[in-house]
Amino acid sequence: MQAASLTAYTATSCLGRGVAAHAQALRDSRSGLTPCRFETVDLPTWIGEVAGVDEVVLPDALSGFDCRNNRLAWLGLQQDGFAGRVREAIARHGAGRVGVFLGTSTSGVLQTELAYRERDPVTGALPAHFLYDSTHNVYSVSAFVRAAFGLQGMAMSLSSACSSSAKVFAAAARQLQLGTIDAAVVGGVDSLCLTTLYGFASLQLTSPEPCRPGDARRDGISVGEAAAFALLERGDAPADVRLLGAGESSDAHHMSAPHPQGLGAQRAMEASLRSAGLSVADIGYINLHGTATPANDAAEGQAVAALFGRGVPCSSTKGATGHTLGAAGALEAVVCAIALSEARVPGSPGTQTPDPAIAVDYRVQGASAPGLQYTLSNSFGFGGSNCSLVFGKGDA
Repeated sequence: MQAASLTAYTATSCLGRGVAAHAQALRDSRSGLTPCRFETVDLPTWIGEVAGVDEVVLPDALSGFDCRNNRLAWLGLQQDGFAGRVREAIARHGAGRVGVFLGTSTSGVLQTELAYRERDPVTGALPAHFLYDSTHNVYSVSAFVRAAFGLQGMAMSLSSACSSSAKVFAAAARQLQLGTIDAAVVGGVDSLCLTTLYGFASLQLTSPEPCRPGDARRDGISVGEAAAFALLERGDAPADVRLLGAGESSDAHHMSAPHPQGLGAQRAMEASLRSAGLSVADIGYINLHGTATPANDAAEGQAVAALFGRGVPCSSTKGATGHTLGAAGALEAVVCAIALSEARVPGSPGTQTPDPAIAVDYRVQGASAPGLQYTLSNSFGFGGSNCSLVFGKGDA
C-alpha cells in the first residue's frame, strides 16, 4: 500500500473535544466514564457519554439529517480547525476529488427508537417527521458530511461492527492509490442508543463498574460514543503522521465470540506489516482492541504474543473512552497519532492488575518513548471482521 498522509485529524469523546483534550487526558491517565444516566436506560453499568450533544443545533440547510449521531458528527467536525482543513483540501483538489469514508455501527438508531414511541395507536404508523433515510440509515452520516462540505467525490459508510472506522482508512487509502480521489474525509461516528446499551447487556458483556481492559478481574465493556476524523491525502503531502499499512481479515469463527487463539487478528496484524513494508521489530507501540471482556482480551493477547512476544509496549485506551464501537478504530487512530506526535506510549486507564495469562508487555501507566516511530492499532468486530492499521511519523 502506498502511504497516505494524515494532514489533519481530530477526536471528540467523553474525554473532551479535540486533540489537546485527549492528549492531556492520556497523559493524566484519566477516564471519562460515568455511571449510566442516558435517556431512559436503567442498567447497572458505566458509559462514555459525550457532553453537550443534545444541545447541538445543525444548520438549517442540514436539518433533515437531525439525529444524535449527526449532531455528534457535527460537533466533532468543528474541533481542531478540521472543517477549515477540509475546505482547504476542496480548494486544492476540487469537490469532486475529495471522498468521504465513514464507519458506524448503529448510526442514528436512537431516532427510530424515539419515533416508535410516537407510533399511531391504531395503525402503528411512525410519525410523519421521522426520516429513516437521513437519520437511522448507516449511510446517513456519510451523506451528512458530504452535504455539509458540498463534496461530490465517492462516498461510503462501512458498518462492520467494531472494526468499521478502522476499515475505512484502508478503503480510502486504496482509492487514493487508484487515483479515483486526491483526498478523503475518513473516520467514525457512533452514538449512544437504547439498542446498543440493552443489547450488550443482554449478551452479558457490560461491566457494572468502569471497564478494566487486560485486567485479571476484567468483566465486561463500558459502552461509549465518539466522533473522530482524519483528512487523508497522498503520501507526498506534508504531514506529521502517515498511514503506512492496513491489514484486514475475516475469520467468521462465531457471531459474537473471537477465535480463541485470535488467528484472524494475527493475520490482520501480519497483513498490516506486509502492507507497510515493516517488520515486527519496527513497531514501537500497539493500541490493543482491548475491550475488557474475558474472551476478547485473552484471544487478542494470544495473537499479539504469537507475533510480537513481549517485545512491544501495549495498552488499551478503552478504559478512558469506553468502547465506542463503530467509532473505535478512528478514535484509536487519533490516539496513535497523538502517541507519535508526543513520543509517548499511553497507559491503560482502569486497568489495575494485568492478567498474567496475557503474555504481552501490557502498560498500565503511560511513559515517554523518545524513539517512537511506528505504531499499530487493532480493531476487531463481531463475526470476525478484523483490521489492523500501521501509522508512522511523517519523517519516518
